[in-house]
Amino acid sequence: MSHQTVSGGSGGPRRVWLPVAAWAATRAVLLLCVLKVLVLPGPDVTSDVSVIYQGWSEVLRTGTFPLDDVTWQYPPAAALPVLAPGLLPFLGYAPAFFALVLVVDAAGLALFLRADGGPPCSFRAWGRHGHRPLGAWVWIAGVALLGPTAYARYDLMVTVVAAAALFAAARRPGAAGALVAFGALLKVWPVLLLCGAAWPWPGRRRARALWLSAAGTATGLTLFFVSLAPGALAFVTFQRDRGTEIESLGGLVFHVARHYGWSGEARLNYGSVEFLGPGVPFVSTLALVLTVTAMGWLLLWRLRARTLGGATLCDAAFTATLLFTTTSRVISPQYMLWLVGLAAVCMTVRASRQGLPAALVLVATGVTLLEFPVSFPHVVAGDARGIALLALRNGLLVAASLVAARRLWVATGAGRRADSGRRGGGAERGESAVPGAVIAPRGRAAGAPEGPEPSAAPAPSAPALTSTAASHKRATDG
Repeated sequence: MSHQTVSGGSGGPRRVWLPVAAWAATRAVLLLCVLKVLVLPGPDVTSDVSVIYQGWSEVLRTGTFPLDDVTWQYPPAAALPVLAPGLLPFLGYAPAFFALVLVVDAAGLALFLRADGGPPCSFRAWGRHGHRPLGAWVWIAGVALLGPTAYARYDLMVTVVAAAALFAAARRPGAAGALVAFGALLKVWPVLLLCGAAWPWPGRRRARALWLSAAGTATGLTLFFVSLAPGALAFVTFQRDRGTEIESLGGLVFHVARHYGWSGEARLNYGSVEFLGPGVPFVSTLALVLTVTAMGWLLLWRLRARTLGGATLCDAAFTATLLFTTTSRVISPQYMLWLVGLAAVCMTVRASRQGLPAALVLVATGVTLLEFPVSFPHVVAGDARGIALLALRNGLLVAASLVAARRLWVATGAGRRADSGRRGGGAERGESAVPGAVIAPRGRAAGAPEGPEPSAAPAPSAPALTSTAASHKRATDG
């Protein structure tokens, strides 16, 4: 390999080591925070790891899931990151967990640095093949902006799995499908990555590989965990009984209502601080209706989308996760990591239209740090400062959701009427005109009629990303 290739051309090494240095500096600060060398105001965010996660790990080692703990609200694969600190027996549970998150965080950075699809450790010049370095910077900044919470939850691990799935889909749809399934069994939400994938119609080998791999892996892993230990699916009923958490969009209603005589209260319930009292069931139901409505909009978009380009998969995944998060009954601080990771993937692809929503997510992540842990006592009290921070953060998420949805709709031509000469699956034809689009059949010219994919066609030369109180913040926060 030539020096030119390894260095990425003029300025290559400098452009690689600058983000690496920024990552190292910001992560050093995060480690100092979770190790309590630096202490932020507010509750201790690390108790989730040292108390909750460690307690779960002790139960899991007995051969059963935490059946008697309603705060265990996760799919069965969540047992893996909870048990993983045992791989480092020379460290205590919490330091071992933080070290593992750091390693996964570094792996996430590596994904963004080599997003051009170059061989491991080559870090070719950014900007080739329609990619750019902005995604790495979004990842570096976004995780840092969330503060120590980013390292005191296992959500960062799930986010890196989701990012890896999006990056893999262009060349290895089977591997991408397996990663999507694994991510969904870690924390459900990665299933939303499939929102922008093309339908697995006959003749679409890459689409079928993605969907079949996802379905097969999910089925196989679920059966494995069910046979391995009792209680693997207990999380389904535990999640069902959650109420309106005080940081959610619906929670703002009761923050304000308390100042006008509302008789309810905020207290620890199902592992998070939730509102209990008159009107709460109605608002919780309304949040579920909004989530279902958002999912219905996504289905309508997918049916009407006419052009699936190289950025559609990541743009759709980002939009879907934004909608799901914003309308949820619970918006825990660690949820911002999901959005940061998907925003970083979108910002790696030049064709992505999600620049403004990604910027709004970064700002919202910084506000989230101010809300939790720094000002969390004000949030629990529902005073002016707490309400203002929540209104700002949730308002930014609403704005990001609306802008992202609008841009996804326009970018894929969902609002255009079908041409008379095209059949109903126009989106599937449109994607084939995009070089390297994840599910686009290889070797087909733009506008060429559909047909079986040539078995010997070479992979695209320019792979695109694919159509890519302190106990309140317990790990139990969704």
